[in-house]
Amino acid sequence: MAADLTAFGDWLAVPSVVCLWIAVLLRAPGALRSPHQRGLWLAVATAAAAMTLNLPAVVTYAMGRDPGYAHTIGLVRNLIGVLSAGAVLYFVAATTRGRRLQLASAAATVAWLATLVALDTAAPGHGTHTMPPVGDPVPSLAYWLVLISAHVIANTVCVALCWRYSRRTESRGLAAGLRLFGLGTALAGLFWLAYLLKALTGSTWAMPALPLLMNLHGLLRAAAILVPTLFTFRRTAADAATAWRLWPLWRDLVQAVPHVALNKPRAGRVVELLWPPVPRNLLVYRKVIETRDAILILGEHVAPGALELARSHVAGAGVPEQRRTAAALARVLREARQAKLAGLPGQSGEAAALELPTAIQTSEDGGDLEDEARFLVDVARAYASPAAASATP
Repeated sequence: MAADLTAFGDWLAVPSVVCLWIAVLLRAPGALRSPHQRGLWLAVATAAAAMTLNLPAVVTYAMGRDPGYAHTIGLVRNLIGVLSAGAVLYFVAATTRGRRLQLASAAATVAWLATLVALDTAAPGHGTHTMPPVGDPVPSLAYWLVLISAHVIANTVCVALCWRYSRRTESRGLAAGLRLFGLGTALAGLFWLAYLLKALTGSTWAMPALPLLMNLHGLLRAAAILVPTLFTFRRTAADAATAWRLWPLWRDLVQAVPHVALNKPRAGRVVELLWPPVPRNLLVYRKVIETRDAILILGEHVAPGALELARSHVAGAGVPEQRRTAAALARVLREARQAKLAGLPGQSGEAAALELPTAIQTSEDGGDLEDEARFLVDVARAYASPAAASATP
């Protein structure tokens, strides 16, 4: 059982490191531009570097060469690990805006690194750094206690503050990122506590689980820094779906009232999504604004009471109020568009008969644009339905 647990943990090493590097590369542009994200990104990047040097294949290769090479790889791996621990503390300090904690984390990291180099230099000649199941730690017990203390202190502080602030923040993305990062850090903390237990008491019962703990920690940290990317992707996908559904209604209305469109319509929906005429994050916004403006202008071609009359023809049993209003508006918009294209004169100013539905009024007054977009999607759905196409004027 213990051998299987270790084997599974070792198998997970490569996927964990690959996921870490993918997350680091994807988040690098945004993290380097944002001071509040640099600490988190640096913590994950340095953890990825340390875990890369700790891959079973890398360790085996280093052990197969001369002792000096193996020693260098082991020392660099441990120093990068301490740098990662310091970056964790810095990330927590930056997130909580604790200036003193930022300075303390920087000072502690420098002290830990200097102490490790000094202890390594003072130790007798040795190869790679290790804590074997039997025998004394290499290069020394003091070296390993300093290394373990750096990780345990950083991880404990990080877990406590991640949990605390994830419960306070109103941002779902930030809360999810803090919890994932805190959980991954907790697993790393257990990893180093097991090493502390081995160093102080010689107990090895937890050692078979260490590869699994470390590699799960890597996967969770990768997921933590990818949370903003996932939220952005979800938002982009939702905007693309909304723009796709609005396109037929928007296209027909813009054909009747072309001057409301900021840019000339593309040849089709697919081209519009793949090659939007405006920045992609503004695509839905422009569609909603231009559709609303076209509705206002086409209102000049709606007879008084037409919207209420159309509402009376929409089945009311079990149909939500917003859906009834959307279906009624879709019917009168078809009629108004035909009148506009036919060149019939319309009313103007206060004589216009079409009142804006509540969802559009709210958005126009500075309310939720998403509510208006959802309402217009209902209008677009009703507009494309056979019932709206065959309605009697």
